[in-house]
Amino acid sequence: MQKVKILFICHGNICRSPMAEFVMKDLIRKSGYDKEIQVASKATSTEELGNSPHYGTRNKLREMNIPMERHVAVQMSRSDYDKYDYIIGMDYWNYKNILRIVGGDPEGKVSLLPEFAGSSKEIADPWYTGDFDQTYEDILEGCEALLHRLICNLQKI
Repeated sequence: MQKVKILFICHGNICRSPMAEFVMKDLIRKSGYDKEIQVASKATSTEELGNSPHYGTRNKLREMNIPMERHVAVQMSRSDYDKYDYIIGMDYWNYKNILRIVGGDPEGKVSLLPEFAGSSKEIADPWYTGDFDQTYEDILEGCEALLHRLICNLQKI
């Protein structure tokens, strides 16, 4: 069976997308589907390349007992469109930048994380808001809904 590959995207790949990556990996591990689903995260910008996740993200994940692997910010590329089944942005600005980088979305792979939970809101950037708690809650809600959809799809195979 081929793995389902998910790529989370935010502006710098130091706050929201790595938080989503590690939240999702933890949920997947606890669900027992870690052999079927692969997760990564990247940035649309070059501003934070090579940097570790923001201390606010690290602190929130630690507080929630979510394990983190070593991570440094990397930028997404056009070729990521072919490598991933889901390319998931955190806000509308990133969504537009994802489409610009990959050159469109003919296969319908690009979405926003809150959409999986039936919401049209955005995941606020805690770099600006300082509210890592709210960002975590919104990411968790989206990741749980996404995982539920993936498990339902995998069980049909």
